[in-house]
Amino acid sequence: MLQTLQDRFVTNFIADDRWKYILEGLGVTLRVTFFAVLIGIVIGFMVAVVRSTYDRTGKLKILNLFCKLYLTVIRGTPVVVQLLIIYFVIFGSSDISKTLVAVMAFGLNSGAYVAEIFRSGIMSIDNGQFEAGRSLGFNYVQTMLHIIMPQAFKNVLPALGNEFIVLLKETSVSGYIALQDLTKAGDIIRSRTYDAFMPLIAVALIYLAMVLIFTKLVNMLERRLRSSDH
Repeated sequence: MLQTLQDRFVTNFIADDRWKYILEGLGVTLRVTFFAVLIGIVIGFMVAVVRSTYDRTGKLKILNLFCKLYLTVIRGTPVVVQLLIIYFVIFGSSDISKTLVAVMAFGLNSGAYVAEIFRSGIMSIDNGQFEAGRSLGFNYVQTMLHIIMPQAFKNVLPALGNEFIVLLKETSVSGYIALQDLTKAGDIIRSRTYDAFMPLIAVALIYLAMVLIFTKLVNMLERRLRSSDH
């Protein structure tokens, strides 16, 4: 049994340097996730500010309508469909990097969910905090940046960390546009060796390890932010 597992391991990962598929796929997955997270945070923050400003003051009505449309479309359609539309429809006639397409698709998708997470955090802050900012001479933007957002960030950190974990796992559908991410790498090895167990279990374990590491980092950050309150 042990010898059989060893032979299968050699066949799937050592022979013909097939482990390189996994390593290269992991690099693609991490790059897509990292840049998609950055795009998601930027879009989510801007949309959340517009939406919360409208909710509190009634201003930015036109921008709020565009934001609501964006949220409705993105949250109402599967991310894999959005990925295919961006690649085959929007950039169908262009020679564009598949990695860039994946970053855009997952960033836009994540931004919609991050926006609602941020908005819930902003709306949870008492109106007295806005009044305190105004009494210090801050305008609305300065109050939002220096007083409201730091408190809102602490409140939404667990939900934000969960969204980023979901995003990491969602990138596994990148293979639909023939992007060789981690999941696709495992599938390539399976197609070469006709052995599904080893490569797919290895991919699952790598995803699990990344999720556990990211969860640990989020928990450490959360504890540090809580300790800074005392």
